[in-house]
Amino acid sequence: MTTTAITNGYVVPVDGDPIDGGVVLMDDGKIVAVGADVSIPAGADVVDAAGQWVLPGFIDAHAHLGVHEDGEGWSGDDTNEMTDPNGARFRALDGIDPYELGFDDALSGGVTSVVIKPGSGNPIGGRTVGVKTWGRTVVDMTFAEDVSVKSALGENPKRVYGEKDKTPSTRLGVAATLREAFTKARNYAAQREHARSEGTPFDVDLTMETLVDVLDGKLYWDQHTHRADDIVTAVRLADEFGYKLVVNHGTEGHLIADFLAERDVPVILGPLFTSRSKVELRNRTLRGAGILARAGVKLAITTDHPVIPIHFLVYQAALAVKDGLDRDTALRSLTVNPAEILGLDDRIGALKPGMDADVVVWSGDPLDVMSRARRVFVRGRDVYRFDDTTGDGVVAERRYRE
Repeated sequence: MTTTAITNGYVVPVDGDPIDGGVVLMDDGKIVAVGADVSIPAGADVVDAAGQWVLPGFIDAHAHLGVHEDGEGWSGDDTNEMTDPNGARFRALDGIDPYELGFDDALSGGVTSVVIKPGSGNPIGGRTVGVKTWGRTVVDMTFAEDVSVKSALGENPKRVYGEKDKTPSTRLGVAATLREAFTKARNYAAQREHARSEGTPFDVDLTMETLVDVLDGKLYWDQHTHRADDIVTAVRLADEFGYKLVVNHGTEGHLIADFLAERDVPVILGPLFTSRSKVELRNRTLRGAGILARAGVKLAITTDHPVIPIHFLVYQAALAVKDGLDRDTALRSLTVNPAEILGLDDRIGALKPGMDADVVVWSGDPLDVMSRARRVFVRGRDVYRFDDTTGDGVVAERRYRE
């Protein structure tokens, strides 16, 4: 892979001080140097970013990109396997179409990494996966196959199964479903360990194996929850079983921001542009991000694509700044914070040596809605350019050609 140097830009590492006239050097898919006085090897491709801003690629930590395809209707919707309340064995990875139009949209918005999740129709929806937004196959694109397990509280699962006239049809039933699942997982782990110690055969259960990984801290628990009371239920359940909780959506999180901060529970907040389409969204506000951050809650912002188009991710952050979110925290909510929240910060979220070479050259401050992503590099590959002549973004070819 060609060595590439982005020079003369206003470099914003996010996890460090900005560098005016800085250089970002990329080689073999990684960032190898960031600074004002970086030696550029002979033969390197040089991208002059004078007058432009250079940032790490943005991260959407909660999206349904590729499993809920834009413009495809039911045939492209593989978000929810709503036939079993405990779908821990289901994997979002198995439903991703890498040629979905949303991946191109993501690049145009400077989004280079996403954590793709099953939907919220089930109390336990399945495993999530971290992928890059450019690649030929999901094998190429996947950088973190095991990130978390998606779970849901609130209106969605009780509506889905209530309409089937089966458990869970209430909040009581949803919480009981989670408790029963984790209790069975504890028993399964003990039986598995006993079988191993005795050297006896043991039937592997993929659903239980996933939940044991959650209990062992190998997977985060991504809890879809909007209402403040449901958020508190999520915290109580996490306390009861000891897993690593991440609140997803957190629409009413600002009402209990101090509670979340005291418990050190992070929030992947959003989507922020939606109407109040159901009861549990009635207290949605753009001010929520600032309230949570000022209370000390670690915050990431999400589009929940396709609920909000993924290239609008940065606009949500910009309007959150307008309504009180500190601008530096806003940039962190798109980069370092989502990476740290889901344990991916050794690969993505900042410009520093050893990180994946996911770099975006912006025409100006990305929090200015008039700025646009002009060049996007994913793992050091030049995959997107904005064409001034046509006014269109051009995405690098991904299909095989003889």
